[in-house]
Amino acid sequence: PQLGLSSKNMVEVEEKKKGKKEKEKKEGKKREGEEAEAVAPKKQRLLSPIANPLADKKLTKKTLKLVMAASKEKRIRRGVKEVVKAIKKGERGVCVIAGDISPIDVIAHVPILCEEKTVPYVYVPSKEELGTASMTKRPTSIVMVTCPKDAADEYTKEFGELSDEFKKILPKF
Repeated sequence: PQLGLSSKNMVEVEEKKKGKKEKEKKEGKKREGEEAEAVAPKKQRLLSPIANPLADKKLTKKTLKLVMAASKEKRIRRGVKEVVKAIKKGERGVCVIAGDISPIDVIAHVPILCEEKTVPYVYVPSKEELGTASMTKRPTSIVMVTCPKDAADEYTKEFGELSDEFKKILPKF
């Protein structure tokens, strides 16, 4: 026996060393796994085939920022029923539609209504992001941002810029 240890004690010491090595390996694997998860991009949800015009990253960010500002000022309509009612009544504004809605039938008629009433609209990739921007805990399929004449100057300016950008990317018929 080394260092005055009995064979029974030596076996216990070796088992402890093996246990420590295995723990270190497991922790190393966990760390590698965490790093891989951190590096991995967000999972892209399936977009519906009618999601056209789809906003790019920059326009999506601007749009969600406007939705958040409008939500704080209570200048927003959320949900298909509310938005359709507002469009039919002739309210002016812009529609922001989530591109990952399933089934598509829920929102398929809204772009047609928007085109008939000349309301600019755009699709954003995620209903979760749209819901968060509109200050709700639930994902939101569609939002209409309105801009009354008595709104703040900065809000009106931002609304006008975004409305013009939506009109540029809308398909012409």
